[in-house]
Amino acid sequence: VLGTIQETETIKHRILVPPGTSGELEEIAPGGEYDLESTIGRVRDDQGHSHRLGLYHRWPVRKPRPYSKRDDGVAPLITGQRVIDTFFPQLKGGSGAVPGPFGAGKTVVQQQIARWSNADIVIYVGCGERGNELVDVLESFPQLDDPYTGRKLMERTLLVANTSNMPVVAREASVYVGITMAEYYRDMGYDVVMLADSTSRWAEALREVSGRLGQMPVEEGYPAYLASRLAAVYERAGRVATYGAGSGSVTLIGAVSPPGGDFSEPVTSHTKDIIETFWALSKELADARHYPSIDWVTSFSGHVHTAAQWWHEEVDRNWEKRRTQALALLARDAELSRIVNLVGPEALSDAQRWELEGASLVKEGVLQQSALDEVDTFCSPQKQYALLELALFVFKRGAALVELGVPVQELQNLPLMAKVRRCKSMYSSDQVEEIAALREEVGQAFEKIRIQYAKQDEQAR
Repeated sequence: VLGTIQETETIKHRILVPPGTSGELEEIAPGGEYDLESTIGRVRDDQGHSHRLGLYHRWPVRKPRPYSKRDDGVAPLITGQRVIDTFFPQLKGGSGAVPGPFGAGKTVVQQQIARWSNADIVIYVGCGERGNELVDVLESFPQLDDPYTGRKLMERTLLVANTSNMPVVAREASVYVGITMAEYYRDMGYDVVMLADSTSRWAEALREVSGRLGQMPVEEGYPAYLASRLAAVYERAGRVATYGAGSGSVTLIGAVSPPGGDFSEPVTSHTKDIIETFWALSKELADARHYPSIDWVTSFSGHVHTAAQWWHEEVDRNWEKRRTQALALLARDAELSRIVNLVGPEALSDAQRWELEGASLVKEGVLQQSALDEVDTFCSPQKQYALLELALFVFKRGAALVELGVPVQELQNLPLMAKVRRCKSMYSSDQVEEIAALREEVGQAFEKIRIQYAKQDEQAR
């Protein structure tokens, strides 16, 4: 690092020696104002040749920038989205994908990550998408406050605009431009998130270019090197030790638009084999107005155990246990829902009906999150855990009452149940104590019901 420039109020731009340049520093310019073409220093290499140092780097975008060594990810990328952070976490330096059919909400999910993730730099690549989506980012980000710095989000956001009406060769290059910019800021020691919307449009550009070059097409007309190109791009994500600025990371998240929502098509299937976190969007959930429409059955994360160490230290040591309990309840809900669809709800016992109610609490009170809700658009890890703990507490205490003979309908009609579903929008991330107080209130209400039924049982005896 030769010096620094305050790029924005949030970002300090570190002036780096270009990769591949080494030797003895002969001179360096004093502090002051310089234009982009100014010479700010000279380095003499081992052969005695002098090399000029400037304020910018020239670098071929298809070639990864070098680093000292690659490290394992240690901390999760906090996005403020409960279904991502709590159920399918992504590490800083990891790679992920957001596949989904048209209208499932891919762009909104990516924009939410861009808005609220705890990265130092966010690079948003609009690759072959509609121009109005980039206009929306340009108009909304300068108005939004960063929850981590209190300043405007645009101060740490870079946009690579390549809309669908631009040349196809430029579209093919846009993802490489974005990842190279991400590596440049990574080399300054920053944690960078790059969002590519979408890699399907990028793959279509590869297909069109390869067709014009007369190369042999394979499945669905894509070139034979599609998988290797995808892997080469996602491989450039990672947490590394830089040569002069400590540790930095690039987290790469790509949207995938499979035609007709078919996840078996080449781009989606190859991407699924490469990446570590898979947030599959469901058209059925989107049609039911359940947003984010991330399907908890088909999504996965390979970072759960590593992320659990952070959650246990920073939030609560029972995080992984509660997450497992919630996913088990959702899996049970999927089984029971199939039975209900076949033979109707009358075939279920009271305990099974309460399991459906408990899963509904998790889905509505935890998983659903409106990007347009001023209170709930961002959710801190502490609030995320408090909401999950509340839903599971209600289910567990209710299950004990149902076992005593309390009708499920009586519990469902309690006014507190509606309040449990709504509390995500009632209390902000700074009001975790109020969520804990609501849990105590529910516990007291359930205890009154238990005492009442225990007395009735004694009288019956």
